[in-house]
Amino acid sequence: MRRLRQADWSRRLVRETAISVNDLIWPIFVREGGGAPQPIASMPGVDRLSVEGCVEVAKRARDLGIPVLALFPYTDPDKRDETGSEALNEGNLVCRASRAIKAAVPEVGILCDVALDPYTSHGHDGVMEGDRILNDESVELLCRQAVVQANSGCDIIGPSDMMDGRVACIRAALDSAGRRDTMIMAYSAKYASAFYGPFRDAVGSGGMLKGDKRTYQMDFGNTDEAVREAAQDIAEGADMIMVKPGLPYLDVLGRLAREFGVPTFAYQTSGEYSMIMAAVERGWLDGDKAMIETLSAYKRAGAAGILSYFSPRVAEALRS
Repeated sequence: MRRLRQADWSRRLVRETAISVNDLIWPIFVREGGGAPQPIASMPGVDRLSVEGCVEVAKRARDLGIPVLALFPYTDPDKRDETGSEALNEGNLVCRASRAIKAAVPEVGILCDVALDPYTSHGHDGVMEGDRILNDESVELLCRQAVVQANSGCDIIGPSDMMDGRVACIRAALDSAGRRDTMIMAYSAKYASAFYGPFRDAVGSGGMLKGDKRTYQMDFGNTDEAVREAAQDIAEGADMIMVKPGLPYLDVLGRLAREFGVPTFAYQTSGEYSMIMAAVERGWLDGDKAMIETLSAYKRAGAAGILSYFSPRVAEALRS
């Protein structure tokens, strides 16, 4: 078997799994105002962008061949409230960025997150009564958020909230609004994880979070539960499903991909990205090799694609 490994060309010839630019979704953060990108301290190499900056990134994605951008807002504290009402504003950051990108670069797909945590004053994904998340009341708002996003040009709705029954309600709301072609990528197995910290910094919700999200995000000890969640989301109309985080849950990713045969995505979370980048900055890891190896692990487990902050760097590496 070593004869097959002795040269670069022979290793490439027999490689079972390979990353393609077509596998990549590039998450970006949009902020108010203009000017230069604002670096995110806990995510080296990742910035908050103006709406105009998002358009420039979309042009770069098009030129690199990256199919989809995922948009996340940094919402100013004075626009946050208990119910996340800014999520329903047709002029909010995500909607303005979506419209601007579609006007300038219509060939790039847009994925929008459906959850209230970037907009709530308490940092949770739904509305609350005391310390309790209200499921049905949250779902009603999430449906309205999804329609607002679809009307702004979003191609894929990504419910990340983990409320029960939200996919069916969002599908019905989109269809009623004449958005039958808008796809749904359900965050079906979203775990209550330690790997979300830098993302919460990026969207400004980290310091606002009261308590934790274990009452609605999944327990990291469970895999059968992930199967039930995915089955429910698919039955309710999800076109695609997702596992988040990715690397610590490759077993779950592989199981869902095999079990259901629908496009199953992995999210290389902010904590996974920042963990690698911290080691790279200290000279402990080769960044290019580490990013390709980890993304290959997702593909090997069965991922149809990966949301990764490394996306532009990977695309550049694949071109060279």
